[in-house]
Amino acid sequence: MKKKIAIFASGSGTNAEKIMSHFQHHEVGEVVLVLSNKPDAFVLERAWKYNVSTHVFDRERFYNSTEVIDLMNDTGISLVVLAGFLWLVPSDLIRAFPDRMINIHPALLPDYGGKGMYGKYVHEAVIRNQEKESGISIHYVNEVYDEGKIIRQEKCRVKPDDTPESLAKRIHLLEHKFYPLVIEELLQGLD
Repeated sequence: MKKKIAIFASGSGTNAEKIMSHFQHHEVGEVVLVLSNKPDAFVLERAWKYNVSTHVFDRERFYNSTEVIDLMNDTGISLVVLAGFLWLVPSDLIRAFPDRMINIHPALLPDYGGKGMYGKYVHEAVIRNQEKESGISIHYVNEVYDEGKIIRQEKCRVKPDDTPESLAKRIHLLEHKFYPLVIEELLQGLD
């Protein structure tokens, strides 16, 4: 039986779309739910394109009710994937999916992680500090931004003439290639 994936996203959803595409006709798993804290997030349109159910919630319902946990339990979710989701995940949601909730970060953790370190802010900091390499970190989610156990990292060179935008393009290529593969490996390891 296919394992069910839920994706949390707050924005455009390019990673979410790569994951939905990867698992569209896959024998191991399928994306069945996309959740967002923004009713106008483009990721919701991407989900509809793949006939994936969507759910939008606000801060009150996310942090002070069991609505999201109940929905995921009722749906039979095996793995929770954060793909550009910017809110800190509440402890009760993490406890409901122990070692079954992952995130991707556009830098090599533990550096350049934490609250406020996302998107262009990460790439600006990497370039400002004249790092020679950057990359992606796929990690388990815990109660602190970007501090969960690292599952996999992939690197790319930071070029002397890089801008945050040019570096972001290479980081996106790594995200789109490796995030679906890591999800697949994790699903295969779940019972």
